[in-house]
Amino acid sequence: MDSRAIGIFDSGVGGLTVFSEIKNRLPNENLIYLGDTKHFPYGNKTKKEIIAYSIKNTEYLIKKGVKIIVVACGTATSQAIEILRNRFSLPIIGIIEPTIQYVKKKKINKIGVIATEGTIRSNAWEIELKKEINNIQVINKACPMLATIAEEGRAKSNEGRLTIKQYMREFKSKKIDKIILGCTHYPIYKELIMQELGYPVQLIDTGCTVAEYLADYLNKQKLLNMENKRQDIIYLTKPEEQFKSIAKNILKCDEILQNII
Repeated sequence: MDSRAIGIFDSGVGGLTVFSEIKNRLPNENLIYLGDTKHFPYGNKTKKEIIAYSIKNTEYLIKKGVKIIVVACGTATSQAIEILRNRFSLPIIGIIEPTIQYVKKKKINKIGVIATEGTIRSNAWEIELKKEINNIQVINKACPMLATIAEEGRAKSNEGRLTIKQYMREFKSKKIDKIILGCTHYPIYKELIMQELGYPVQLIDTGCTVAEYLADYLNKQKLLNMENKRQDIIYLTKPEEQFKSIAKNILKCDEILQNII
């Protein structure tokens, strides 16, 4: 058993959707979150830049003494996770593998994926889905504006609604009823997406799949915390104006500290 914290990083505050699900699923675990707001967004960066930021984030969390790292960022998972695993010795989990295992378990054979421009360009979701699931049909859609709108606290604004309407057009015309939210900012848009599609749809939240996968992994590896929980800590690489309101909405609590590194 291991009382060290779980480390989580994202390009900004969107990864708090994963943080929240892990917190709910593993309430006894100590969590350390790093939002790289200084370099947000990752979706329009080069692969070289994304790898460099991901290495730096991982090194920071390792210095904090974490026992495992969750890459709570679709872009970083798609472009950097294998490099991180080869470079560092501690366990590193991304958002793609746990979600694909969920899709496989549910025997889904047609699915939509929405993600950042960088993630869709890498084709990581489709490649990995087709490795695991024979004959699955994957409809990809890059949604480059959604993370930025969410990060600025405008997800439910008129701009947010119009952007969702634009991005959902293809899924709506094809009646796609299962969609992977391939960026951790996107769960903030769940209600708007369902309203826009106007028919029953399953939005697969990577935060939920990661939390379940992580709980199972920690249990099997005997890394669960059996001591009293100490604290959760959130770090950002630069001040985020909308941080408190966004974090409050995601985490459903008032006292949220923004630690700047």
